[in-house]
Amino acid sequence: MKKYLLSLAVVSLLYTESGACAWSDPDYEYFNLFTQSIIKDKSYLPFLHSYSTRFYTDFKPSMVPDENIESWKRYFNNQLNYAQTEYLVNKMSINDLNALKKGSPTNQLLITLGPGFYPKYREGIDYLIEAKYLEPYMKINYIESADSFYYREPGTGKNATNLDYNKTIAALTSLYNAAKNPEIKQRYGYQLVRFNHYTRNYDAAIKAFKTYVEPLRLKDAPYIMALDQLAGAQRGLGMNSEANWNFFQVFRDSKSRKESAFVSMKLSDTASFNNILKRANTDEDKNMAYFLLGYEDFNNPIPVMEKMFEINPDSEILKVMAVRSINELERSYLPIYYYTDNNGTVTEKTNAGNNKEKSITETTKPEKEELSFWQKIVRFFKNLFGSKKDKSSTDGKADQNDDELLNNPDRIPVFTKNSYWYDDKTKDFLDDLEKFTSKTKEKSKDEYWQIADAYLKFLKKDYKASTEILENIKTSNPEYLEEIKRMKVLNDIVSQPKIDADYEDHLMKDYSEYFAEKPEIKKDSTETDEYNYYGEVPSTADFLKDVLANRYFLQGEDGKSFLMNNKLSDLQYSPNSSLVKSVEDFYRKPNKTQFEQQIIAKNIDEVGNIDAFFAVIYGDRAMRQADFEKAKSFYTKAQNFSGIPRTEWNYEEKKITPMKYQPGAYDGFSNISDLVFGHNVWVSYQSSPEESMKREDYSAFPFIKPTMNKLELADALIRLKKIGTGKDEKSTTANQLIGNVLYNTSILGYYRQLFVMDLDNSNGGKYYFDTSERANPYKYYYKGFPDRIYIEPDNYDLAINYYKRALNASTNKEQKARILFQMASAEQGKYYQYEAKHPSTVDYSDPKWSEKSDAHQKQLDQIKNQKYRTYFALLKSQYSDTETAKNLLGSCTYFSYFMK
Repeated sequence: MKKYLLSLAVVSLLYTESGACAWSDPDYEYFNLFTQSIIKDKSYLPFLHSYSTRFYTDFKPSMVPDENIESWKRYFNNQLNYAQTEYLVNKMSINDLNALKKGSPTNQLLITLGPGFYPKYREGIDYLIEAKYLEPYMKINYIESADSFYYREPGTGKNATNLDYNKTIAALTSLYNAAKNPEIKQRYGYQLVRFNHYTRNYDAAIKAFKTYVEPLRLKDAPYIMALDQLAGAQRGLGMNSEANWNFFQVFRDSKSRKESAFVSMKLSDTASFNNILKRANTDEDKNMAYFLLGYEDFNNPIPVMEKMFEINPDSEILKVMAVRSINELERSYLPIYYYTDNNGTVTEKTNAGNNKEKSITETTKPEKEELSFWQKIVRFFKNLFGSKKDKSSTDGKADQNDDELLNNPDRIPVFTKNSYWYDDKTKDFLDDLEKFTSKTKEKSKDEYWQIADAYLKFLKKDYKASTEILENIKTSNPEYLEEIKRMKVLNDIVSQPKIDADYEDHLMKDYSEYFAEKPEIKKDSTETDEYNYYGEVPSTADFLKDVLANRYFLQGEDGKSFLMNNKLSDLQYSPNSSLVKSVEDFYRKPNKTQFEQQIIAKNIDEVGNIDAFFAVIYGDRAMRQADFEKAKSFYTKAQNFSGIPRTEWNYEEKKITPMKYQPGAYDGFSNISDLVFGHNVWVSYQSSPEESMKREDYSAFPFIKPTMNKLELADALIRLKKIGTGKDEKSTTANQLIGNVLYNTSILGYYRQLFVMDLDNSNGGKYYFDTSERANPYKYYYKGFPDRIYIEPDNYDLAINYYKRALNASTNKEQKARILFQMASAEQGKYYQYEAKHPSTVDYSDPKWSEKSDAHQKQLDQIKNQKYRTYFALLKSQYSDTETAKNLLGSCTYFSYFMK
């Protein structure tokens, strides 16, 4: 049973706090503005900062060359390049090498090397033939027991015990003795140590190392590989301290085996790094041991970094510790997405489209472990970008612009001044790291420390000081130069309080590479073509887009703010009127700047007829306001509407393409059933229209067609409205039908999708009762707009008023009962709106949570019965004997409950 535990643990990782939801990758949730990989010694790349994986993996394997391949490359006198050598050693088949040995090679690389290649490197080729024969068996014999805590994936089934032990040892010993080249001799020694290790002959493995490897006194790649095997054998014998020291030496001296050596040290001895530190004699060993200590315990690495600094301020691994610290701070300050509504709900959106919501209030705080995670989400727009005004400025323009923007109470600039949404420890860590970096840049000859210091100044909003440092750095390192260039751009754009036409021209002239579309990069042969569940990794360009989107937002240019991060077609997901108007104003703006034309306007994507697209949105809003004449005027302009722009997977073309509407399908404008004038038989959005809805008697209104478009629907409502001004039975029904349409297209109605740019009534954000009193819930900008739904709330009084006219004019008791029930249903919508705006504020940790929650619910029930049951009460008291009321008792649960 125990062997399944690890599998369950792995599954549970998908739901851990680090990701907070399935398929979330925290390494895709920040902008990575300070490039970790600019460290010079690329062998330390696996030890850069990563939340998603145990070791950092965002680099090509070729960036960390294998010392074994480099050793073989030297052995062959550099006749082969690195890739060819790696192919020959690791991938070429044993048959190809045997054919070379026989003088009849068939492999093109071996043919190219010529007939003299084998005679010249006979010993090396013969070794590779032997090594390739052994390789499939070079696995330790796995011994399963009842205490095995993991599931072992099926493999070839081969392991070292499948070989004849005595014959293999004899063959390798003979080959060792026959070899003349010391390096090849040592490689046979490595095979002897490895074979004994994998057959669990640990004593023999240790003896083989001392007999066949150590005496050669070579400390190159084969020695490191043999030392790694020796340490494994020592661990097998319980010689943990000796094993750990040897694994440490592998970690120190190897380029490509640092990860495995680190893991082996962890497995060998829980006190591993402290024990290594005791044995370290040289400064290099001590620095390496301190690095491992700091890497393992990353709560506050600065004390360890101080010790490393004292030993060698130019240490490359000290830079690794620093860049990990900078990366941690960057994640704390710069999450990719943040907004909050009036209830303090904070939502982070990853590029996969996954939303995570959590309430952060003064009275209700998350648990300690989650607090740091969610703080990272909210810091982006709360702590960094507040413009630091240049006190030396004499014209006062920067101050004026800054004040003008900051004084808008409903719109908040990213990185507002003196507004920190992180704990004091985070701020203290930034201060301490800045002090350490400033000190180190004075001692170290590496320009890295100046770049790091400039970046920390950027995080602290001291853009002037950051830029001055960058201007004075003299370096020829291309990676450093690229980082310096990027940081200068960041300081420039982030410190700009207002974006006008002149500044947009500056952006296009000097920084167009950060905003222009990049051509698709063809993958090389080493890269996989696996599907990316998380989307594109956020980039510097994404960060700058966010900054500019916020600046436009503050300036009241909502249309430009929206289009920085969204497509025009995204308006369908939350078509609130003021934003739509601002986007349309930008679309129609004459004399756009080059930046507006090439960077912003490119997001006015294909929606068919753009004028018709806007007209449908405006017409829908007018319909929800019961302004049918206005709606008709817009719908008249929308007759070329090509359908709500959606996409679908095209199986023939094997790609996502614009959706093609089937004949007769509702497309956002056409093919609306006359059942929209009817009433519910029961509330079931998943059922067919014929199952959920029932037609009224439309015989007196021939202009109500079985199927209509929105223009025809608006025209029908205008005619009904005119008829409804009368006093006869026809006018009563006309008002009732208008009330039905208004109710049926509200959040509660079966046709709730008709006037909110949606295609069906399936559940989603458009059909939630919003709690915001704001005309627009956004405070920063419109990033992730399709995921943040806000539509102006329904006005149920509009439907109720038409129902009242019908009720007052009707003389038919059954009709009156039906109308009263429709009025009661609309009044129920008003109650749901009230309830959503008055949620319980009782803390779940309150010992009296249950008691207080019950009291809150009791209060809501009391208000509901006192203020929102007017028409139910009238229906019960005066019309309970009608057939309509009796039928409702069997189909409407909450009506049945109320009638009791």
